[in-house]
Amino acid sequence: MVMWVFGYGSLMWKPGFHFDDKLVGFIKGYRRVFQLACIDHRGTPEFPARSCTLIEEEGALCPWKLLRTRSCSQWGTAFCVNGGPEKEKLVIEYLEKRECEYDTKSYIDFYTEEEPSKPALTGVLLFTTTPNKVTNKYFLGPAPLEVMASQIAKAVGPCGTNCEYLFRLENEMDNIGHTEKEIIELANEVRRILGGVYLSL
Repeated sequence: MVMWVFGYGSLMWKPGFHFDDKLVGFIKGYRRVFQLACIDHRGTPEFPARSCTLIEEEGALCPWKLLRTRSCSQWGTAFCVNGGPEKEKLVIEYLEKRECEYDTKSYIDFYTEEEPSKPALTGVLLFTTTPNKVTNKYFLGPAPLEVMASQIAKAVGPCGTNCEYLFRLENEMDNIGHTEKEIIELANEVRRILGGVYLSL
C-alpha cells in the first residue's frame, strides 16, 4: 500500500519524514494564501507568524495555455510513503502534530505538467484549514500586503523567523519552476521593511 502527501509550504523543503519518491505537480480548485496563524514554529501565541494554507476556490487553476506566463497558486510536491499501514500511521501522526493549526484533511487528485488534464495520482493527502475565524482560532483571514509583510518581518518562534519561512517558500517555488507573483510581492515587501537585509537565501 502506498500513501502520497501533498506539500505546498515548508513540507516542500523539509518534509520531516522518510519518503520513497516525490513528484512536482499541482492540484485544482485551491488558492494559496498567507492567512493561517503559526504559534509554535515561526511565531508564538503572543505574536503569531503568518504561514500559508490553501483555500478552496472554484477556477483557481489558471488555463493551461497560460501556465508558463501566469502564476498558479497550488503547485507543490507530492511525497510517496511506501511501507504499509504502520509506516503510514507514523507519518500521519507526525504530520497531525506538526500541522496542528491545519484542521482539515482531504484526499485530492494530483496532476503533473506532462498530463495536466488527467490525474497522475488520486487520493493524495492534503492538510488545509477551515477559513472561518469563528470556528477556527488559527485562521487570520486576509489583510493588506503591508500589514502581512510587517507581521512576517517581526514574527519569530522556536524554528526561526517568519521571514525565513517566506523566503524559503519563494526559493522553493523557483526551484520547481513555478514562481508565484503573490509570494514574490510579499517577499519583496518584507525585504523593503527589513531594509534589504535578506536579499536571498
